[in-house]
Amino acid sequence: MNSLTTDEVWGFLGQQTDGTSQGTKKLRYSLLSSFFNFGKNILDSSLPNPCDTPVLRKIFGHPKPKQWTILDKDVVDEMIFRTENPRKRLILELMARSGIRIGEVLGLRAEDIEDRRVSLTNPKSGKESELVFLPQKVAERLKTYTIKREIRPDVRIFPITYSAARVIVRKAGMLVGVKVSLHDLRRHAATYASRAGTPIEIVRKLILRHSNLSTTQRYLGRISDLEALKWIDNLHG
Repeated sequence: MNSLTTDEVWGFLGQQTDGTSQGTKKLRYSLLSSFFNFGKNILDSSLPNPCDTPVLRKIFGHPKPKQWTILDKDVVDEMIFRTENPRKRLILELMARSGIRIGEVLGLRAEDIEDRRVSLTNPKSGKESELVFLPQKVAERLKTYTIKREIRPDVRIFPITYSAARVIVRKAGMLVGVKVSLHDLRRHAATYASRAGTPIEIVRKLILRHSNLSTTQRYLGRISDLEALKWIDNLHG
């Protein structure tokens, strides 16, 4: 063990993980590193761990998690209010107020809407259908939009492409001087609900519709020092 070098371990791991996923690479690297640490603890604490180098950690470890953009409520509100086109505004609101994915928004038909309940067919989760609940004002605007345009029950409400929707969101962000992606609005819906006091289980089940809690927690982003102080003051007066 004392004679093994980092280069030898690198070559061995490269052979063992060639063509595998990053998760598999990390697992095998972790197992080998644990073996060397076990040797240090049992045999000789001065034994080196050839896995414990920045190069190997970078290649075989998980990349740093991406820090999502978390949009402030005032910014999102201004984006929506300054978007005058009814169709574009509704698309923004359905993502930012209800957390509906853009693919689900573009697939909506008039017959999927019943008052404030939206039935999503073929959602990303793989389920046959899922329910989403709309804020009252958004539901009213959506109903008015479908009636005024005489949209048939079985026809898509927003017959545009994914690329066109991306342009709508990007231009809405430009109105207030921020760079916004489609998923930023869905993320905002979850973050705003969570920080407004909505239980995380409700955020998970009704807004994001994730199958597990850890995925939802990644969406909620980091809390800044300013936000932390604000919530402490709210809690303790």
